[in-house]
This record gives sequence, C-alpha cells and structure tokens, in this order.
Amino acid sequence: MDVLTQPLALPCGAVLPNRLAKAAMTEGLADAWLRATPAHERLYRTWSEGGSGLLISGNVQVDRFDLERPGNVAIDQTEPRTFDAEARARLAAWARAGTVGGNQFWVQLAHAGRQSPRYVTGRPLAPSAVQLDLLGNYARPRALTEGEIVDLIGRFAHAAQVVRESGFTGVQVHGAHGYLISSFLSPVTNQRTDDWGGSLANRARFLLETLRAVRKAVGRDFPMALKLNSDDFRKGGFTHEDCLQVVAWLNGEGVDLLEVSGGTYEQPRLIGFEGRSGDAMPVRRSTRAREAYFLEYASAIRRVARMPLMVTGGFRTRAGMTAALGDAPDEGDCDMIGLGRPLCWMPDFPLQLLTGEKDGIENLDDRLRLRERGWLSPQGSSVAAKALNAFAAQSWYYCQLFELAKGKPAAVSRGVLSTLWEYLGAELKAAYATRRVYPRG
Repeated sequence: MDVLTQPLALPCGAVLPNRLAKAAMTEGLADAWLRATPAHERLYRTWSEGGSGLLISGNVQVDRFDLERPGNVAIDQTEPRTFDAEARARLAAWARAGTVGGNQFWVQLAHAGRQSPRYVTGRPLAPSAVQLDLLGNYARPRALTEGEIVDLIGRFAHAAQVVRESGFTGVQVHGAHGYLISSFLSPVTNQRTDDWGGSLANRARFLLETLRAVRKAVGRDFPMALKLNSDDFRKGGFTHEDCLQVVAWLNGEGVDLLEVSGGTYEQPRLIGFEGRSGDAMPVRRSTRAREAYFLEYASAIRRVARMPLMVTGGFRTRAGMTAALGDAPDEGDCDMIGLGRPLCWMPDFPLQLLTGEKDGIENLDDRLRLRERGWLSPQGSSVAAKALNAFAAQSWYYCQLFELAKGKPAAVSRGVLSTLWEYLGAELKAAYATRRVYPRG
C-alpha cells in the first residue's frame, strides 16, 4: 500500500482516510456580518472532491474586530449574529459541502492579535503594546487586561462548541505565525510582568489554558489539533528550544495532531520571504536543501512529541512526501503532509497523487514575480521589492481561490500585477462593508 493512501488513527479515535491534508489558507469570502457564504461551500466542495483526507479551514476568528483580514468568518460570543440560527445554518451548509468526499473537515480557530491590519481595526489587542512595524499597516496594540485574557480563552471554547454543533469534524487552534497565541509565546511581543508573561511557562499559559478549555467544550472524542511555530526565526523570539519544551507540555493536553510551522509577519518563512536581515536568524544549509522547509524541525519535535505530526510548506513531489512520511508508522519525520498553494490552482492534486496519475506538481512560485530583472525583481537588493514580490505572489494565489469559489477553474494564465490589484480592491471593499456593520476605532 502506498504510504500516502494509508489511514491515520488519531488519539481521540477519529481516523483520517489518507495522509494528505489541505492546510489552512485564509479565504476572505465571508459576508459583512462575518458569516460563511455559498462561496465557502463551492470552494470546499471542490477541495473535498479533490481527494484530501483532511481539510482545515482558513482562520475563523473568535473576535469580530481583530480579524486577520476582511472576509474572515467569525464566531464571536459577544455578537450573537455570528452564531445565531442564520449563522449556524450557514456553518452547517459549509460543513456538509466540505465533507462530501468522505474526508475530515476541521475549523481553524484564531485571533489575529497585533497582526490585524489598520483597515480592519485601529485598536488591535495583544499581550503587550508592541507594534508590528510593517509598511505602516498595523496600529500600536493595546495590552490585554487579565480579565480580557480569561474572556478570550472562553471565546475559543465557545467557538469550538459551535463548530462541533454545526457538523464540522474537528478543530485546530492557531498558535503560530505571530497571531495572538503565538505572540504570547514570544518574549519579543510578550513583555508582561504578571502570570501571563516572563518565563516560558507563563508565556505558554494562554496556549495551554485555551487548549484545556477547548477540549472541555468539545469532549474527548472530537479531534483537537494545534498549529505551532517550530521557531519564530527572529532574534529574541520564540526559539526551537522553546518549542521543544512546549511540545513536552502538550503531551498531556490531549492534542490529536500537531502541525509544525514557523515564522511571523516580520519573518514570513512560510511564503518564501526572509524579512529584515538584522532581525532574522540564519537558516541552516541542511534546511534549505529539503523540499519541505519545516521538516528538519519536525524531525527534532518527533523525538519529544507523543501525538501525530503534520508538516506544511514546500511539498511538491511524491518522493518528497513519501520520504517525509517514512516506510512505516513513526519512522518518518511526520505523519501528515499539508498542502497549500498547489491546491489553489490544482484542487484535485491529492486525488491525482493517490491514484498514481501524478508524481508531482510544478512550483509556480519562481515565476510569480512583478519583474524578471531590475529593482522590482525578487533578486534586487531592496527588502521592499522582495516583500512586494512575495505579497504579489500571495495575492495571485488568493485570487485563484476567488475563482474556485465561483465554481470556475483557476485562472493560471493571469498576471501577477492584475491579481494584486484585484486582491487589494476586494480587501478594501470587504473592510468597508464590515466596518459599517461593526464600527471600531
């Protein structure tokens, strides 16, 4: 039996039908009230029919104000319209569409924290008032009070309960990429002097208390996963050694699947961009040589973790995936392969892998650039040009999701610049609509 087709039994008793997962990717398809829409149904039905054993939604927010971007779905216990009868019916329709292929469909629960852009909110919330310095697009956050921290833990639990009641088959808590939970873990962004900051044990408290509350809300038989940074890749941040200690603590928290990732908005390694050089940590040569960026970190985490591991980012070939999984249980560096960008333009790539029709997929990232040469090319010396190219490429993938959500095939021939303008226009339009419904400074 091909290792990709093998099922994976989780600690809670649920079974994933194969080893391929559609990783979380932000969709931007919610309505002005931050509810799921028919576009979500079309998109996830396409992915469900595409062969992945597991689908993970884009980040569903537990706070209607601190969004990762306009168009996020939200389940906010302080705003009944995000989980009333109409919102629940929409969630249920989304869950049904995303499971037509017999796969698992989990909702990723998140809070953007200080990484909520200015056109969403001018008053983001964070562990400490440490501003994200990135093109002026992020306001200085306000430090959470202890009461607000406890309230947010309850919001994650409430949202998880709504998710289960709506027919989804699991949840993933987003603890990576510099969002709220991740920012609690980092000493750069968590400068608190109370019981929620300081030592690693205190910085990890918000994560652990959130997981405990979510587990209590959904029960022992419902999959609960976590996405965690293997390293922030920035000086003074959450390190790989910190990660290994946190994973050791996670062993007793009933986590069914740990997704290994890394980076923040300042050092977004997942999208192939290295941020400000003075802030970045060096990348090992052995890491650069691997097909999947975080696989080396997963190998070290494997020696500590007692739960199954998933790695996302960079996989493009059957050979790379099967080598990562190994020939027998627990022999490889991970148990699940997370796929993201390839499914934006070839949503049935998993099915083609499972049937043997394909052994790999083209990596389009190398040709998604504003200019081949000159100061606007990724090879230029300007950090701003490199960042703009990375953002433009990301926008290209977002716009492919828009096409799939309309029930159309991906528009692979479209240029990077045109999709960048389309994405920016859609963002600002969605931000304006939502802020009229939920005004905030």
